[in-house]
Amino acid sequence: MNLSETFVTTVAELSAMRRQDGRLYCEFLRVPVMSAGLYELAAGAADPQSPHAEDEVYVIFNGQGRIRIADQDYPVSAGSVVFVPAGVEHRFHSIEAALSILVFFAPAESN
Repeated sequence: MNLSETFVTTVAELSAMRRQDGRLYCEFLRVPVMSAGLYELAAGAADPQSPHAEDEVYVIFNGQGRIRIADQDYPVSAGSVVFVPAGVEHRFHSIEAALSILVFFAPAESN
């Protein structure tokens, strides 16, 4: 979608777009100071991401698992909010129930 104008959507619409694209992550917003997307990982899935050059906030609204940030593990589930500074190694793991995550990068994620 990559919108930069005012819009209203639902997580269900974003999830459908993500599935249609066949990717784990679907960016839906990009402006110079931030970008945002929906990231979904199935139960038991491996998280293939690597550190980003931008600060990042995850808002988990569905699922259950863990996230490893640097050398620390944290449980995550619906309602969890996670901040990861730019350049820090991190990865979701031990996903017990499919994770649906809104992701915010500041500034906008570099491609």
